[in-house]
Amino acid sequence: MSDRLQQLAIFVRTVETGSFSKVAREFGLSQPSVSRTVAALEERLGVKLLTRTTRQLSLTDAGEALLPRARDALAGVEEAESAARGADRLSGTLRVALSQGFGARQIVPRLPAFLDNHPLLKIDLMMSDLYENLIAEGADMALRLGEQPDSSFVTRKLATNRRLFVASPTYLAGRGTPKTLAELGRHHLISGPSDRNEQNWTAHRDGIAEIQPVSPRVRTRSTVGVLACASAGLGIAIASTWMCADELASGALVELLADYRLDPVAAYVVFPAGRRPSQKARAFSDYLEMTLAAEQ
Repeated sequence: MSDRLQQLAIFVRTVETGSFSKVAREFGLSQPSVSRTVAALEERLGVKLLTRTTRQLSLTDAGEALLPRARDALAGVEEAESAARGADRLSGTLRVALSQGFGARQIVPRLPAFLDNHPLLKIDLMMSDLYENLIAEGADMALRLGEQPDSSFVTRKLATNRRLFVASPTYLAGRGTPKTLAELGRHHLISGPSDRNEQNWTAHRDGIAEIQPVSPRVRTRSTVGVLACASAGLGIAIASTWMCADELASGALVELLADYRLDPVAAYVVFPAGRRPSQKARAFSDYLEMTLAAEQ
């Protein structure tokens, strides 16, 4: 990368992370080197771009004007290089934020075919059940399950998947198998991150919506935790087939209330606000949309 492009890249990431030290780690530089690079950019342009205090960095008016143009310039360089190589010659590192469960069960198995088609591409899987600040963490994209809150981020639906009631044979042997939604009131229930309403579970039978008040005995913010609790016999849970296919195949979990239909869950790709999605992020999104939809 030329000195001028590196100056722009370091400036952009300094603004996005709010930290010279984080940028230094990303670029393999020392913190003073990052600070000097931003200072050199300011000197070259003859304007102050950042106001530095002991606690934070803030943009000046000149910095506000430069930031979107710098992002566009860097994205343009990347796209120009990719165009020169050809669409099948993606390179660099694709940083993807995603949950551990969905990542391990649905995304990782799809990576070999994608990376085989793009041998110059590297991928950084930022697997966490916490929602990161995509811009600060430098993610090119995130993969999320469930409806996304309104925000300035750009979202794109990739596919939808069936959700179902599940429990372990051990639990059912001890507590009995419910035949109607109303009977869930007498059972132990497990609530997870995909449950839109922890006070009521709603399902449809014969086109009619039924609502059952619930008081989950176990709550967890991890989908993997939901499946572990259900498999351990702690109660009845709701899970998508994306997540529980292995347990259903092995018999660790069985489907309940099969004549009821739950609202499906959707998988979305989320792009950080203020940036044009990179070509490699768009290519990976297209691939996921094709492969996830093929398994509906």
